[in-house]
Amino acid sequence: MELKIGTLITLEPINSESMERFKCKVVEQKDGNIYIDYPVSTTTNKTSFLSRGSQFHASFIDEEKIAHAFKTEVLGRVKANIPMIMLSFPTDEEIYKIQRREFVRVLTPVDVAIRFKDEYYQFVTEDISAGGLAIILNQKVSFKANDEFDMTIALPFSNKDVKYIQTRASVIRIIERDDCVIAPLHFTDTDELDRQYLVRFCFERQLLIRKKETAF
Repeated sequence: MELKIGTLITLEPINSESMERFKCKVVEQKDGNIYIDYPVSTTTNKTSFLSRGSQFHASFIDEEKIAHAFKTEVLGRVKANIPMIMLSFPTDEEIYKIQRREFVRVLTPVDVAIRFKDEYYQFVTEDISAGGLAIILNQKVSFKANDEFDMTIALPFSNKDVKYIQTRASVIRIIERDDCVIAPLHFTDTDELDRQYLVRFCFERQLLIRKKETAF
């Protein structure tokens, strides 16, 4: 994929607890890499100097208004007419389109703990997004549709780090299938930092699923 000069890119750090984002523009693309101007922090609005080897989630919108995302790494700084930073740029198969839905659900198992009316439950998800998840009900429960409760979600990231998200959720409905019972839930009280962790986790799982699909 060729990026048009001037394309705006958003960078989000992967191996960092900081949720700071950076904005930059594509200056050049060659030899399988892209060159950007020095990025600006969306938090401080100041120019940032990215360290060599730092890894980021990158996203951009193409000329057809379609959003794309990929993983990238800082390869170094380049001295030219303007100061630039060189980033790795993946193959087309490693770039994926971001769906138009606000929060994309990913089919993946995640451990969830729920507290409802002094009762405690442990479940595994069928799918998860930044806006909610669906749990597999492998035991009898006392909650029903529209009930709300506190929950803790364990998100295992690819760098072996685990983030524990604490939020409240509301039961949308109970779905009985031939082989199991599913309860889709909607998050009702998630702070911005935890939401960003959820977005990042879903992003990573989407990439992993796509790699597995293209391997066959």
